[in-house]
Amino acid sequence: MGSKVPRNFRLLEELEKGEKGLGAEACSYGLAEGDDMLMSNWNGTILGPPHSVHENRIYSLKMHCGDQYPDKPPTIQFINEVNLPCVNPRNGVVDPAKLPCLASWSRDNTMETVLIELRRYMAHPSNKKLPQPPEGSTYS
Repeated sequence: MGSKVPRNFRLLEELEKGEKGLGAEACSYGLAEGDDMLMSNWNGTILGPPHSVHENRIYSLKMHCGDQYPDKPPTIQFINEVNLPCVNPRNGVVDPAKLPCLASWSRDNTMETVLIELRRYMAHPSNKKLPQPPEGSTYS
């Protein structure tokens, strides 16, 4: 069994990948505050998948990596209003029990993993035609 990579090393790897744009083209992420020494608060962006009601929309999210990350998943909250079964319609928080990569979290998963899975979830046949709030509307 290999040794566990410490939280800060892991987050530095994710930060470097996010800043260099080395990840998936339709998702991006980075620190919310450049001086966040604990690297806890992140911003994410998802470009709506094509051939869905989300096409041409840009979704902004807040991600929080607690002290237990990457052993425990980050908390994810949409800033833009979105109608998805895994998202609380009142505050935009993603319910970890309803998104497979969060429900069965592995320390091999990353914030990028979550963003990509959310985008796939948007494109899923049962979700890609759900009526959406007006473009540009945000949770208060």
